[in-house]
Amino acid sequence: MSYLSNFSNTPRTNKKTAPSIINTGKTYEYVDNGEPMRGGMKDVYFGPDKTYVVAFYRDKQDYNSRERLKKLVTTYYDSFFNREGGDYFKELYCWPTDMVEVDGKVGLIVPAYNKNFFFKKGYVTGEGIKGKEKQGLWFASAKFRNKQFSLRLDESELGSWLSYFQVCVKIARGLKRLHAAGLAHSDLSYKNVLVDPVSKSATIIDIDGLVVPGLYPPDVIGTADFIAPEVLATKHLPLRDPDRKHANRTTDLHALAVMIYMYLLYRHPLKGGKVNSLDTEQDDLLSMGEKALFIEHPTDASNRPKLDQLSKWALPWADVTKLPYNVTGPYIKALFDQAFITGLHNPIQRPNADMWEQALLKTTDLMQPCSNKQCDQKWFVFDNTTSPKCPFCGTHIKGTLPVLDLYYEFKPTVWKPENHRLMVYNNQYLFQWHVNRHVVRNEKLTAAQKVPVGYFTYHNHKWVLVNQKLTSLKDLTEDKEIPINTMVDITDGKKLLLSNEEGGRVVVITIANK
Repeated sequence: MSYLSNFSNTPRTNKKTAPSIINTGKTYEYVDNGEPMRGGMKDVYFGPDKTYVVAFYRDKQDYNSRERLKKLVTTYYDSFFNREGGDYFKELYCWPTDMVEVDGKVGLIVPAYNKNFFFKKGYVTGEGIKGKEKQGLWFASAKFRNKQFSLRLDESELGSWLSYFQVCVKIARGLKRLHAAGLAHSDLSYKNVLVDPVSKSATIIDIDGLVVPGLYPPDVIGTADFIAPEVLATKHLPLRDPDRKHANRTTDLHALAVMIYMYLLYRHPLKGGKVNSLDTEQDDLLSMGEKALFIEHPTDASNRPKLDQLSKWALPWADVTKLPYNVTGPYIKALFDQAFITGLHNPIQRPNADMWEQALLKTTDLMQPCSNKQCDQKWFVFDNTTSPKCPFCGTHIKGTLPVLDLYYEFKPTVWKPENHRLMVYNNQYLFQWHVNRHVVRNEKLTAAQKVPVGYFTYHNHKWVLVNQKLTSLKDLTEDKEIPINTMVDITDGKKLLLSNEEGGRVVVITIANK
């Protein structure tokens, strides 16, 4: 549920006070104009300064429910935010901060969303969603970016294709942290994640629905399009039947995979052309549940989308022959295979959130800017061909293209490939996480580790790496040290030692598109 839309229009009259259950003596003011925003389970009132809302449950909360909510705003809040790195996660979640009670009704104090999660313009024409929350639905559907669609989003709201990889990294990190704490979201979907591709940010909302082990079972089965097949296939069973599947960590992982697929390809991975029942409702239940089949399954094409049945607004993205899922690169494709083939009906096989995070980050190292200034996506993943081109607009890469393969020292003098490549483009930066395998690119990076240590540029008709901070950069091919503030030529077959420290890497250069 989104609490915070149109808060700027909320009148500041009839202030009331809600006392905290957790913090004795602390109270919160809220504005009761007689017409609260109504969510599925809660009535929502705005605080007078717009920095928070008070969301009251309409139904009486039993002992387990109250204990679960208390734990969310105390124990779990402290473990997530009141420690090193907590500020990073405050931006990733809209987490309740306190619990109140008025006239026997329990409520939560929920912070307001950052202003970048509200549309500044929205549609190209009209102001229908201006000021509304940026629910993921707007960015996961092809029609809202189709230039022939009257209600398409303004280009200023869309970001680039690279933006969506970076947004998905944030979502994967948020889910990884929840799972590490033993929690499950239970209703992960584009309704419960706000995204902003312009600032490359995301925030997970509806935290009060978290499944806390031993205290509270999930009270929802999820949101349509994101419910795991095993949950749909068993929803007809009694609630306490041991064979009925409920929302948990593995159902979150199905939802995460669906979300990433939709943010990168603007179509649903299971909604294809196969009909499993003439009854529409039953067909949807089977197609997303017991009979679910990946629309791009490599050996079973029966669920491929039928182009004559698709909305013209869904093209070209709905055409899986024109834009197949391998345009996302080898790391992401492998995880889509694991999520929608191996793990679709075998939940334990689904890739976890950390695997998604690492694959997304490695894929950003494979990306190239499209030289066509009119290209809608602006970036694409190098396809490892001899004549690489942008799959979205068809523009070929002009000139040479350096490819750096990363190697690590398996044992003294024995170097092995890491299955990690870095594609070079003009003015691209080199970072410590490329230089040393002990520096992991995650939420724990220090400010110093985020500072570039070098950059690549095309200078005097040749590619060079400019050393900004590397103290032991060495050209192994020419057996020559490369001091700070000097440069080294990037040529075919050259080997560079990026660092002689423990964990330091060697890169081997290949010049593609020669």
